[in-house]
Amino acid sequence: MSPAVMTTSSESEFFPIFESLRTAPTGPDAKAAADKLALAVSKAGIESLLDQNVITTLQNFAQNKKSGWERESGAVAFQSLPAVLGPPIAPALLPSLPVLFELLSDKGEVVRTAALAATKAIFQLLPPEATRTVFRILEDILEKGKWQTKVGALDALKSFVARAKDSVADELGHILPKVEAAMHDTKKEVASAAVKCATSLCTTLANPDLAPHIPVLVKCMSNPDAVPACIKALSSTTFVAEVTAPALAVLVPLLLRALNDRSMEVQRRTVVVIDNLVKLVRNPVVAARYLSPLVMGVEKIAQGAAFPEVRAFGETALDTLLKAGASTSGTPPARDISGEIADIVATLLTLLPTDLVIPSASGPNGPPSARHPLLDQSLQFQGSMVADLVYNRRFRDTEVWKRCVGVYMTSWLGAEGSATFAESARAHFHAIDQENNKSTRSEHNGEGELLCDSLFSLAYGALLLLSHTTLRLYRGRRYGILGTNGSGKSTLMRQLRDGKVENFPPQDQLRCVMVEHSLQGEDTSVSVLDFVAADNALAKIPRSKIRDQLLEVGFDDARQADVVGGLSGGWKMKLELARAMLYNADLLLLDEPTNHLDRASVLWLEKYLIAHKNVTCLIISHDSGFLDNVTTDIIHYESKKLVYYPGNLSSFVEKHPEAKSYYTLAATSVKFSFPSPGSLMGVRSNTRAILKMSNCTFTYPGRSQPSLINVSCALSLSSRVGVIGPNGAGKSTLIKLLTGETVPQEGTVYKHPALRVGYVSQHATHHIERHLEKTPIGYIQWRFQDGHDRELLEKATRVLTDEEKALLDQDWVGRNGTKRKLELIMGRQKLKKTFQYEIKWRGLDHKFNSWVPRDDLMTKGFGKLVQQFDDLESSREGAGTRDTSALLVRKHLEDIGLDGDIAQYNEISGLSGGQKIKLVIAACLWNNPQVCILDEPSNFLDREALGGLAVAIKEWAGAVVIISHNHEFVSALCPEIWQVEAGRMTHQGKAAVVEDAFADMKSPKGSGANTPARSRVQSPAVSTHGTPVVSGTEDATGLKVPLKKKKKLTRNQMKAQEERRRLRKLAWLTHGGPRPEDTDSDVDP
Repeated sequence: MSPAVMTTSSESEFFPIFESLRTAPTGPDAKAAADKLALAVSKAGIESLLDQNVITTLQNFAQNKKSGWERESGAVAFQSLPAVLGPPIAPALLPSLPVLFELLSDKGEVVRTAALAATKAIFQLLPPEATRTVFRILEDILEKGKWQTKVGALDALKSFVARAKDSVADELGHILPKVEAAMHDTKKEVASAAVKCATSLCTTLANPDLAPHIPVLVKCMSNPDAVPACIKALSSTTFVAEVTAPALAVLVPLLLRALNDRSMEVQRRTVVVIDNLVKLVRNPVVAARYLSPLVMGVEKIAQGAAFPEVRAFGETALDTLLKAGASTSGTPPARDISGEIADIVATLLTLLPTDLVIPSASGPNGPPSARHPLLDQSLQFQGSMVADLVYNRRFRDTEVWKRCVGVYMTSWLGAEGSATFAESARAHFHAIDQENNKSTRSEHNGEGELLCDSLFSLAYGALLLLSHTTLRLYRGRRYGILGTNGSGKSTLMRQLRDGKVENFPPQDQLRCVMVEHSLQGEDTSVSVLDFVAADNALAKIPRSKIRDQLLEVGFDDARQADVVGGLSGGWKMKLELARAMLYNADLLLLDEPTNHLDRASVLWLEKYLIAHKNVTCLIISHDSGFLDNVTTDIIHYESKKLVYYPGNLSSFVEKHPEAKSYYTLAATSVKFSFPSPGSLMGVRSNTRAILKMSNCTFTYPGRSQPSLINVSCALSLSSRVGVIGPNGAGKSTLIKLLTGETVPQEGTVYKHPALRVGYVSQHATHHIERHLEKTPIGYIQWRFQDGHDRELLEKATRVLTDEEKALLDQDWVGRNGTKRKLELIMGRQKLKKTFQYEIKWRGLDHKFNSWVPRDDLMTKGFGKLVQQFDDLESSREGAGTRDTSALLVRKHLEDIGLDGDIAQYNEISGLSGGQKIKLVIAACLWNNPQVCILDEPSNFLDREALGGLAVAIKEWAGAVVIISHNHEFVSALCPEIWQVEAGRMTHQGKAAVVEDAFADMKSPKGSGANTPARSRVQSPAVSTHGTPVVSGTEDATGLKVPLKKKKKLTRNQMKAQEERRRLRKLAWLTHGGPRPEDTDSDVDP
């Protein structure tokens, strides 16, 4: 290297050091010379970096294309300076970063290694608050450098994630577009590094709901084809945290692409997600900055989308965007960071000692300037960080001000002076901020210990449930949560359980336990005691304590030894309660705790909760009596806010009379509409038995005691039956036998061959648990797409056993001695008082099909095959005439109380418990059943929905069987009660059944006159005292001769009749005698 290139004078004390550094033959020699240089700078003062041209000389070494040694020596020196001089030197070294990153593309590996070490050494000096300044430098390097330099810059960006997470998140809006551009670089190394960098940068999002979607979000940046799948995932995500600027920086580019997608479904999902996101952005400045680019795309969809519903969603999203502050003229001006830095540097200069500044030449009041260029450079660097501190109003953390200001002034003011300067700067800007933002804050004063006071928002996908509301709970209080189905009560509970509610204390600070119906997904093949002991969270609890707790909730030693899977719904809920009580919770979340509990158990639960004064309870329940007795406060969902009312449910209703529906079933604004039941072939009276059990006994596998003993009962079209009894008495087992879910070991179950039964089980989700990815409309379309109910074939009583399959191989001997084998049943028609079936014979053409009476088939052992065909045929009669188009299915679901948009667009997995039960009820009513059986319908429906269901049942013309512990609900609807206790059943109230199902069957085909609705008017329900019609007294007097009904004459018959009459009259006029009668007799004269 020529002396002309070396900018330091030969007389300078630094000249020999530079010379030894330049000529160092090995790496250790270069390191020794570099350390010597750093010590010389430390001794001479930081000003020597500029006065002695140290920085310039080292840059010249690093840029010497002819000498690899010099390039390595320059990089090694840039590594030694930070190590020896520390943070104060960082502002002076930042301008050298482009030179060092350029060395990453050097051919010599030692040079690249030294350059990489130098950049890491410089970055180690920087606090997190310097991220923005460094990123601006790295962005420029990423844009202009060679491919190796770009990879190095991307890796450097990624390195800031671990130590400056929040600061990196604030910069996502600026840096991600640069990184996204690098994803499309022609060099695959750069593209790969950019994907890794973007993935790492996105992990800094302060929104935990987006964390699972980071890979697909990054994939959308590099591959636009992934946008539809990502939008679908976002639309089914429960957002519970505030959507901040970093989250919008990632999402807005994705949403802009989705708005331009050609698919109407993608457009619809996008505008709905946009509408939801805007409601979750609290800062209007952030909303205006990031959401304004979306206005044009949303406006285009609102005005020009092909589907009216998409246009409607677009109009809603556009209105929300504009209300939030988004501008139609584009993005508002960004922060004037340069101006902020200039003002702050000017202020810092006024706080410096006079010996470090130069007074203004314009006068004593003019702005001073720094005495040394390096000091000015340092103040500019400090001003960049202080600008962010002031903007974010971070004045209380003195340590931040020390590391952003004080550290970099130690070389100019000393340790004590730099600390004083940092504090004076903080106090100065804090005083200005207080003056500009005068505000008073009122503190909430409540009774007792405050457990939490959390401000949060809650949404499920596109549905905003709660917006910027506060959850404030005190120890020992019992809060009842009131709101309609789908308002988000259970969602709030689940998010609290999972720790996903923003600002809610973590589990180590506030022990929060949820009690819900969750046993279905766990191992239920073990005993009750082992089931609880196997809980990992209770590993340290001795079995004796677990046993005592189970005894407390009613599990004696014998029942503790029972298998969990054999417990009834009520006992399973008690088991959940016992397990939750062992957690010693501060906050107990009870979601429908009284479901499946009999009255005695509910009273026990009330006393237990009231007795525990140190446990706070959040309770969701549709049992108004339970809520009234237990709650001390009511939390009510009002306009997406949580509103608090002291007192129990009675006090709340006094203040809000419109909430009377929480007490009475009739006071409801929810209207359900059930479809009319279809006619039942051959049944002309609504008092004839159409479904009955005779002397049935049933024992569950593995049990020694039967659940039902010698039970007999019957249903008619006019039946309104309430099934009551304690937990585990056998109520649900009785219904399962009636509906064909299970088969009795003794006794018979008879069902009218054409009867359709709609059944909603106690655990209603079992109907839909395999279809959680479908929408409600999609589920009903799948279930009835073939014109019949596809779930009928899954009943245990309709699945052929191996023995029954073997019967199909037996020969059927005909009257003429021919042998045939039955293949399948193809049709059914009326035969006197029963049916006959069209049989397709194995190996023979259809023209050889035969009609075989039902009794013959039953006698030969084909009963299950006949019942299977009867089920399908009756289902076809009801569902086969119904169109499963989306519009009609949506209307049907809306009639049962399910929101149309939720039914059409939301997956079943995201529905609330009440919404799922409405879907199951709607599905069971789709094929127009004559009997509807509801097992605990009140478990998941709120008071308003329960009132709507009660009104619909009263107005419905079919038969209804209800199992419920809700005495008000049962007594209001059911005059006939089946009391089940200890496996035995007793009848109470008024029965509406006459045994013979076919006593007056006359019509070969059903007619409109046979519908339950009409027959109910024609034939009133039988009373407890037998009437002459049903008492059998007509048998004593003999049979009545049936009257022959006149037949309507044909046109030709009428002409012949008129001709006969004319001839009779003519004969009388001719021959005389008595005048003949003008009758309809066909006898000729």
